[in-house]
Amino acid sequence: MQPLAGIISAPIASSSNSWLITPNVGLTIWTLVVFAICLFILSKVAFPRIRKALDDRRLTISESIDAAQRTREEAERLLAEYRERLAEARQQAEQIVQRARQTAEAHAHEAQADVEARRQHLLEQTRREIEAETRRSIGQIRREVADLTVMATEKVTRRALTEEDQKRLVEDALAELDFETLTGGVR
Repeated sequence: MQPLAGIISAPIASSSNSWLITPNVGLTIWTLVVFAICLFILSKVAFPRIRKALDDRRLTISESIDAAQRTREEAERLLAEYRERLAEARQQAEQIVQRARQTAEAHAHEAQADVEARRQHLLEQTRREIEAETRRSIGQIRREVADLTVMATEKVTRRALTEEDQKRLVEDALAELDFETLTGGVR
C-alpha cells in the first residue's frame, strides 16, 4: 500500500493524464443537459415560490409602513387637538382674569382694601388652575406621544421592544417636541 500522500500526489505529478484538467466533450454535454433540466425544474417549482415569498414580504413591509404612517398622522392629529385644548384653556383663563378685573373695578368704590385682597386671591387661584391644567395637558400629551411612538416602532420593526428601548424611544420623541411653546414657559 502506498501512503496517502503518495496517492494524492500521483495524479498531480502526471498532469498529462488528469481528467479534471482535460476537457471531455461528452461530460460537458451531459453537464449542460443536467444544468438545463435543473434550471427548468427550478423555474417551474422553486422560482415561483421564491417570487411569491418576496412579493408577500414586500406587501407586509408596505402595510407596516402604511400603518406606521397612519399612526404618525394620528399622533400629529392628537397633538394638534391637545394644542387646541391648551389654547382654549388659556383663553378661558384670560376670560376668568378679565371677569376678576371687572369685578374688582365694580367694587373698587365700596371697599378698596377688600377688593384688592379678593382680586389677588382670584388671580392666584386662576394661575394655579392654569398651571395645573397646563401640567395635566402636557402630561397627557407626553403619555400619548410615548404610547404612539412605542406602538409605531413595534409595528414597523414587527417585534416587541424591551423596556430600555421603549424608554429611549420615548425620550427621543419627547425631546423632539417643543413643550416650551405649549406651556408658554411653564413646566
